[in-house]
Amino acid sequence: MINGLWGKKLGMTEVFHGDLALPVTVVDASGWYVLQIKTVEVDGYAAIKVGCLKSRYLKTGFQAEYLKKLDNYFDYVKEIEVSGSLENLEVGNDIECALAAFTSGEEVDVVGTTKGAGFAGVVKRHNFGGGRASHGGSNALRRPGSISFMRRQGKIIKGKRMAGHMGVERKTIKKLELVRVDSEAKIILVKGSVPGKSGSLVFVRKYI
Repeated sequence: MINGLWGKKLGMTEVFHGDLALPVTVVDASGWYVLQIKTVEVDGYAAIKVGCLKSRYLKTGFQAEYLKKLDNYFDYVKEIEVSGSLENLEVGNDIECALAAFTSGEEVDVVGTTKGAGFAGVVKRHNFGGGRASHGGSNALRRPGSISFMRRQGKIIKGKRMAGHMGVERKTIKKLELVRVDSEAKIILVKGSVPGKSGSLVFVRKYI
């Protein structure tokens, strides 16, 4: 059984689920093909190597000659862990074999890279309260305050929360509900928001 799938985050929308209107994230899993099957006997672990075909080759679909130069034909090449039998998997299969492992209503984890926010101060990056706005404190509204107590050494403690680059971090959102799986369109709808901007790569795996 395939324990996850790769896809692109298309964005968020709203769908009706019974009497409720649920906010969902749309993940597009189309264009992914199995490139290699790894086994415990040969590789030491069981997994499949998958690739996302570049848009200009989607009409023709997967061709065996693409395996010779993966960088020329695929935007992404990733691996997915597999448990159990690999008999039904073959090189060239599309992502439908991974979609079949998911059912609506189950819980999943979504792994992605957060949006980048450039260089940010401590108020925005770490949610600091900032300095006082009155009684002479107007020149220190968004400053971090004291950054060390080591007066003699003049050192700053390792790991001190300070200003710096914000975002572009690998994050995992756990236990999200899988609202819908559309095998024909090869998209899945996950309840709530997931890391990343529209068009970014995300990994959806079964919640354990």
